[in-house]
Amino acid sequence: MKKPSLKFKLDVFLLIIFLLISSGLMFFSGGGFFLNFKRVGFSFISETESAVYSASSFIGETIASVRELAEIKQKYKEAVQKLADYELIQRNNANMLKENKQLKSLLGFSKQISIKNIPAEIIGFDPNHLYSGILVNRGIKQGVRKNMPVVAFQNSDMGLVGKVVEVSRNTSLIIPIYDYQCSVAGKIELSRHKGIVTGAGRDDKPLTMKYIKKRAQSEIKIGDKIVTSGFDDSSIFPKNISIGTIAKIIIRNYETSLELKVDPVIDFSKLEYVFILDTTNTGQTE
Repeated sequence: MKKPSLKFKLDVFLLIIFLLISSGLMFFSGGGFFLNFKRVGFSFISETESAVYSASSFIGETIASVRELAEIKQKYKEAVQKLADYELIQRNNANMLKENKQLKSLLGFSKQISIKNIPAEIIGFDPNHLYSGILVNRGIKQGVRKNMPVVAFQNSDMGLVGKVVEVSRNTSLIIPIYDYQCSVAGKIELSRHKGIVTGAGRDDKPLTMKYIKKRAQSEIKIGDKIVTSGFDDSSIFPKNISIGTIAKIIIRNYETSLELKVDPVIDFSKLEYVFILDTTNTGQTE
């Protein structure tokens, strides 16, 4: 067997050296690969953490915004409630001022009446009677009695309202002059001609004054004032209380008297307070 030559051995040696060098290069090259992989992994983790942080920040800000919005809504509701409370207080104050003004007016009007009187407030209307009943908050306890005359003030003028027909402990029922069952002895203020004033059953219709002699037609005119004629056998009302003004004069050939249509001086649709007159010492008959 032939021994390997020196050249062959040298080639094998060089091959081994080459393989070792190649392996070394591959090793170091692999270390660089692993290093790059680590860098890529770190970059990926960093980006993920950044995204998670951004998402959590957005969610946190959203929750904070929702909480802030809820607080704003609650404050708005509280502000609205406070405003409503202030408006209620303002309305109550306005009502109190109005009531005080009305009470002062009532006191002033009460002093203007020469006859002892009982101020009363209208609290309702009684539909259960055959006549138009006005219910007030004064009764026997306050000195009210049946058949007492009732007046009111509007535009600083006193006018006739009606008379008391029923009385309980703390309330009274008034029949107004516009009721068809109510009759008042009246007279034309200037000419002094007398007649009887009756109602038509409704407050939006004129009163009727009858039994004015025909010869008086030249002495009366539209707009003349009608007042109560005073105490006599047919009247319980004090004299010279305003009833209304003449709105129309009706002359019928077949009748011996005139018929006058009278607009009441009192607007009953706006009536709130009345004065019940105590005519005990003025010759009233019941």
